[in-house]
Amino acid sequence: MKHERLWQGCGASVAAVALLIASVLLTMAVQGGPPGREQSGSESSGREPAASSAAPFASESSPGSGGNPVNTVPKDEMRAVWVPYMSLAMNAQADQSKAAFQKKFDAIVANAKSKGMNALIVHVRPFGDALYPSDYFPWSHILTGVQGVNPGYDPLAYMVQATHKAGLKIHAWINPLRIRTNNTPTALAQSNPYNKWQLQKLSGRTVTLDNGIYYNPAYPEVLKLITDGVAEIVKKYDVDGVQFDDYFYPTESSIFDTGSYGAYLAEAKKNGSAMDLFEWRRANINKMVSMVYREIKSIKPGVVFGISPQGNVQNDLRMGADVVSWASTAGYVDYICPQLYVNFEHPILPFDDGAKQWRQMVTAKSVQLYFGLAVYKAGSDADEGTWKKSNDILQKQVELGRQIGGGGFMFYAYDQLDAEHSREEVQNVIKLLN
Repeated sequence: MKHERLWQGCGASVAAVALLIASVLLTMAVQGGPPGREQSGSESSGREPAASSAAPFASESSPGSGGNPVNTVPKDEMRAVWVPYMSLAMNAQADQSKAAFQKKFDAIVANAKSKGMNALIVHVRPFGDALYPSDYFPWSHILTGVQGVNPGYDPLAYMVQATHKAGLKIHAWINPLRIRTNNTPTALAQSNPYNKWQLQKLSGRTVTLDNGIYYNPAYPEVLKLITDGVAEIVKKYDVDGVQFDDYFYPTESSIFDTGSYGAYLAEAKKNGSAMDLFEWRRANINKMVSMVYREIKSIKPGVVFGISPQGNVQNDLRMGADVVSWASTAGYVDYICPQLYVNFEHPILPFDDGAKQWRQMVTAKSVQLYFGLAVYKAGSDADEGTWKKSNDILQKQVELGRQIGGGGFMFYAYDQLDAEHSREEVQNVIKLLN
């Protein structure tokens, strides 16, 4: 999901942040609000949040969501681990059979449960593809090595069955706008919507940028595709939740959507006013998020919808992720899980400051707050070696999250649960979970 985000934009003043939040609220007013209420090998998972020096957005007395008493463990505490596509990949295996995949996933379930987890956040659509038979997206290359090739079985059906059999919950993890990054996958199937739209000469719906290809959420066809794709999963499978990753607009540069934004400006100026680029992008993503939320609830109201944004609020807003609205307004998400992949000694944003900032932001009673924790950094040389100073950093983060009223935790990522560098940290966390 998320490894290598640059630490940027951390010096903004409180006044600048206030102006930015005001612009977000203006965007909401213009749009009317929501209706009705990763690096492994050579491939980046994108999970590196940047810290923020922004001041909190609500008073410290704000109860936020969940309303958990101080120093208590929530009754239904979320204890999840992200299972990225790299952990599920079969494309480099000599045996790519159904039995081999099931054996691999059974081991993941058993290991996660033994470490106190009660939920898996499983990658089911990492590159505009699918780990299940889809009417909209081609088969993922991670199953056979070639996108669009049917592996001969339904991985998601088995993952849901195996996870539930073990007494755990499963959330379908989706990268909604990512089609390809760094030439992964190397070739897109002819059935891929990207190729179909190219043949139909529907320009602008997809954007090629720095060896990556992305959907452009400015277009109704894209929003419908994303929404229909989520609906397909919720209808066909007994998943407990759906989660979007932090990949929204891949760049701040206007080069991404010059044509679509220009068309918007031409139309908006007829009415005498127009949103700036960043407001407009947030409005596009807000529309997508609210559409997906409504669709899920119309099919299975009990299925939760969540988003795992970067830990840096300023970066989120600049990349189109209106986390302020999602955290404070019903009708967007059921939970939000910021990736707080920093420790208590980080010079820009210590973990405790970041956790409290997000706790104060989440004021909608219908929205749960979970904290994304960096198992992959534990015991490593990351952040100038500060993760090597003790073996109880993650443990203290769990304790603080509970103290300030968080609803639980998600750990990135599965493979690091057994890595040598993180072993002691994980063992100390397990004492709090079992």
